[in-house]
Amino acid sequence: MRLLKVATCNLNQWAMDFDCNMKNIKESISRAKEAGAVIRLGPELEITGYGCEDHFLELDTVNHAWDCLKELLVDDWTDGILCSFGMPVIKGSERYNCQVLCLNRKIVMIRPKMWLANDGNYRELRWFTAWKQKGPLEDFLLPSDISEAILQTTVPFGYGYIQFLDVAIAAEVCEELFSPMPPHAELALNGVEVFLNASGSHHQLRKLDIRLRAFIGATNTRGGVYMYSNQQGCDGSRLYYDGCSCIVVNGDVVAQGSQFSLKDVEMVVAQVDLDAVASLRGSISSFQEQASCKPKVSSIEVPYRLCESFTLQMLLSSPLKIKYHSPEEEIAFGPGCWMWDYLRRSGASGFLLPLSGGADSSSVAAIVGCMCQLVVKAISEGDEQVKADAIRIGHYTDGQFPTDSKEFAKRIFYTVFMGSENSSNATRTRAKVLAEEIGSWHLDVSIDGVVSALLSLFKTLTGKQPRYKVDGGSNIENLGLQNIQARIRMVLAFMLASLLPWVHNKPGFYLVLGSSNVDEGLRGYLTKYDCSSADINPIGSISKQDLRRFLKWAAVDLGFSSLKEIESAPPTAELEPIRSDYSQLDEVDMGMTYEELSVYGRLRKIFRCGPVSMFKNLCYKWGTKLTPAEVAEKVKYFFKYYSINRHKMTVLTPSYHAESYSPEDNRFDLRQFLYNARWPYQFRKIDELVTQLDGDRVAIANEASGLRSDGGMGVVAAGSGNPSVGL
Repeated sequence: MRLLKVATCNLNQWAMDFDCNMKNIKESISRAKEAGAVIRLGPELEITGYGCEDHFLELDTVNHAWDCLKELLVDDWTDGILCSFGMPVIKGSERYNCQVLCLNRKIVMIRPKMWLANDGNYRELRWFTAWKQKGPLEDFLLPSDISEAILQTTVPFGYGYIQFLDVAIAAEVCEELFSPMPPHAELALNGVEVFLNASGSHHQLRKLDIRLRAFIGATNTRGGVYMYSNQQGCDGSRLYYDGCSCIVVNGDVVAQGSQFSLKDVEMVVAQVDLDAVASLRGSISSFQEQASCKPKVSSIEVPYRLCESFTLQMLLSSPLKIKYHSPEEEIAFGPGCWMWDYLRRSGASGFLLPLSGGADSSSVAAIVGCMCQLVVKAISEGDEQVKADAIRIGHYTDGQFPTDSKEFAKRIFYTVFMGSENSSNATRTRAKVLAEEIGSWHLDVSIDGVVSALLSLFKTLTGKQPRYKVDGGSNIENLGLQNIQARIRMVLAFMLASLLPWVHNKPGFYLVLGSSNVDEGLRGYLTKYDCSSADINPIGSISKQDLRRFLKWAAVDLGFSSLKEIESAPPTAELEPIRSDYSQLDEVDMGMTYEELSVYGRLRKIFRCGPVSMFKNLCYKWGTKLTPAEVAEKVKYFFKYYSINRHKMTVLTPSYHAESYSPEDNRFDLRQFLYNARWPYQFRKIDELVTQLDGDRVAIANEASGLRSDGGMGVVAAGSGNPSVGL
């Protein structure tokens, strides 16, 4: 038996904070050595942090990375352990995203990334060049200061693998695993047994299974040990890197790290038997045949042994059951961990949330409550970094630290109910009860005086007094009166966030939390510069349907029982007067349901549908309950208001990315914000299709009627009664 102990890790790196990143890297190497591992894998671009974006274009960033690598090489960090470090490297005139493999204070190989991630939230081609050569490895001339420090002039650079005396090892970087022809397939045929995948993969609801299936598939039919390392945390942007570093052997997961955690460093270690890999490959005839005529991949020979022989003292890692979180848990833990990183790294003293008592703001409050629970739990488990951060943020003295989540919430979390004459007692009470359950410092404020002052000023300027629709006013007046209330709440929120710490003799400032969901952003059902405008928004990329399921879960699992009543209440903005015969409802205002919005959003973004193709798809999906003309009206209505309100996405509060159909304009969903909202060409095409479909329906109905009149009892023409026939 060739036994090999390997270690991978989740690291909470911070883009451009080299001190933070080096501290975590060194801690991970120390722990790997303590565990007896001889291979240590870290995340993609771990030295700089993955999210440096245009900072990668600065020579300083590359130079700092080399300085950090030199620091790791001149000391004993790589003694007796193969370490894979992620950093940018410039070769000639090109900048590459590289894995630098080091052993015993030398650089063994530099492996540039071959297939770059360049869709969704990823823009790697903006900063890096893909390595396209598959020929012999090239000599890379090391920077002079590195060369002098480690007494090494050149290093092999390119696509290849390292052949040790007892094992062959190769790197496969993040996106390469998901490419149509992943490198590991060819490398396996060349005898590579251990694959090192350094990644910078962000969280998205229900995404983890896709990732794990890729690791399992990579080794299930080819054999091998697949090691995966990922960042974990907020490294300075909208993304939360969700860890879950793991080790897979011959299709079985034998070690798995956490997906959500407050830890800065988490190690995943496994003891594997490489002979099991050789045995599996030898038993697969097709593998043997393809390996016999494989294209040769370049390699480097290193006269060094990594494996140990069989001994009873060394236990092999066994397959384990994969840990998945439910979507409700993902909504709680992902944004909760992201907000903790943002809070501790921003210098803020806490959060302030306008809490309306509705589903969205209550979801945000519950996530903050969950964050406080995670902090207290981490401290109880001995996490000294979380403890130090909590003491600093909560302003604890005399050796005190958080031991109760509600007490901690009281120190760092303000909630404010900003009521008006249009607010109901029910929402006011719900907000108060939820704040008590979480432990926040809660305020109940009336904004009527400020609204009246502004309306008085408007009347003085114009001589006119706007009225609500229910009082005989026009739609313009009605919307204007609602917007005044909404925007006053934003101004008040930021004022309280900056001054309340001063009132309570606390240093610093509070971060204002937004609470608009992804569906409202897509439809534009929010006031520009209202309470949706904040410092950060933990639910801005989560659908209303998922949030309602989360509220039900949190009422039980987080212990905030009032959320059950909040979830069951119909969504309302409470910006119009309540009358005995009228109560404002969100779905009535929008002219569509939240369920329909989710469908539109997925078709528009995930399936890349314009108006015409969306109409065709929905004729299939809704054809049993709606006519083509009714489907057409719904599609036109959505695209009209989507395009009218698209400009609001340009000022959308930075939101935690969680949903694949997010309309976030900064980098994920890049589209114009000035549209011809009439969509004349596309809507005309839809009208033509409706006319054609109506004609088909009539013809099918006549044919069916003719069959019945001819005695064809019980015979129905295929597709009759289905309004989508002909599509």
